[in-house]
Parts: sequence; C-alpha cells; structure tokens
Amino acid sequence: MSGHSKFANIKHKKEKNDAAKGKIFTIIGREIAVAVKEGGPDPANNFKLAQVIAKAKANNMPNDTIERGIKKASGADGAVDYKNITYEGYGPGGTAIIVEALTDNQNRTASNVKSAFTKGNGNVGTPGCVSYMFDKRGQIIIDKEECKVSSDDLMMLVLDAGADDFNEEDDSYEILTAPENFQPVVEALTKENVETVSAEVTMIPQNYVSVTDPDTVKYIQRILDLLDEDDDVQAVYHNWEEPDEN
Repeated sequence: MSGHSKFANIKHKKEKNDAAKGKIFTIIGREIAVAVKEGGPDPANNFKLAQVIAKAKANNMPNDTIERGIKKASGADGAVDYKNITYEGYGPGGTAIIVEALTDNQNRTASNVKSAFTKGNGNVGTPGCVSYMFDKRGQIIIDKEECKVSSDDLMMLVLDAGADDFNEEDDSYEILTAPENFQPVVEALTKENVETVSAEVTMIPQNYVSVTDPDTVKYIQRILDLLDEDDDVQAVYHNWEEPDEN
C-alpha cells in the first residue's frame, strides 16, 4: 500500500463534490438512465443498475430520487441517447489520466476533453495508452472515527461478503472488491449501519507518481479542475499522488 492517505484525498474530493451536489445527482441520473436502457429497471436482474444504485446511496441520493430516475428511464420520456466514451491521456510530470464521459454529443465532449488536457500541458492519447496502469476494483472507504464496528469484526464482515482486501490506515479503512462483488459488500455494510465516505467501482493505479514542482502541480490541477467542471464527464482517474489535506 502507498503511504499517502486515500481518506484525506477522498475527503477533499467529497468536500468539492458536496459543493456541487446537483452535478453529482445529474451524473448518477445519467448512469441510471443508461443502465435501465441496457438492462431493464429491475436491479435484481440488472447488475449495472445495482452498481449505480449502490453508488447513488453512497452519495446520499434520496431513495425517491433514485426510483424516479428508474421510472423515467423506463418510460417513453427516457429516450435521450447517451453514449459511454473513455479518453486516456498524459498529464505533466509523467502522470496518467483516464476520463469517463457520458454524452449525447461526442464532438462536443471530445473537444472539451482535449482542451482540458492542452490547457494543462498534457495530451490525449490513444485508447489503452494508460489504462494498463490501472486495475478496475470496487473501493469502499470508511472513516475510522465514525465506525462503531471493531477493526476485526469489520474485516470479517466484508471478507465474508466477498471483499478481496481489507486495509487499515491511520484514519480510515479501505475495502477492495472485484467489480462483481461490490454490491454485496456495500449491502452487508448497510445492513450493519456502517457509513461510508466513498463507495464506487473505480480505476485504481498500480503505482502512484509523486510530483513536487509547483508549476507542474498547477498544470495537473488545471486539467483535473477543467474536467470536473465538464457536465459530460462522469469520472476522472489518475495516478498523481496528491498531497494530503491537513
């Protein structure tokens, strides 16, 4: 495990996200629409939808909002044709960045993503150019201070539910799963009233890149900020070892 605190980074991202809760709900709403269109409205028979619902609950999306999104996507008015597109590229300082977008206008999205990379002294690469440096995993982060379950009991709970790995850090617990085991582990935690700071199927870097030059850091942050502001961008993954937030 790397020495930096994933909890500090995720908490920082969550604070930014909480300030833009409307965008997060919009993002998840689009994911619900695509999942329903591809596999139907029943999460018991639609694995992708079940994953999105778990993500929605981890982001405190109200149940009635989730149900309304599923119902809307199932009806005639759920006909917006969103496409999943993944972009891969290089940021300054040898960093690798993956961008997942959900869009109804590929030309607009491609132009915006390319512009974000260019403004941060990076460049978009070909498909597969950096994704081999990442592993697709379910990742759940729990705040130690908020967790009422002991470390040993928590570890047994998640491993029994199908988790692959349980890591304890100074301020948090990290649980890793195969993508297909993400939902059962989240459900097991929910059943025991264990709250999560973050719960999602994500792309985890195999190795992190440390960048200390202030100008380079500024350009990396520029790319990430521009991508965060883009309504078509669903998720951004990178291997930059961000400094801990103190």
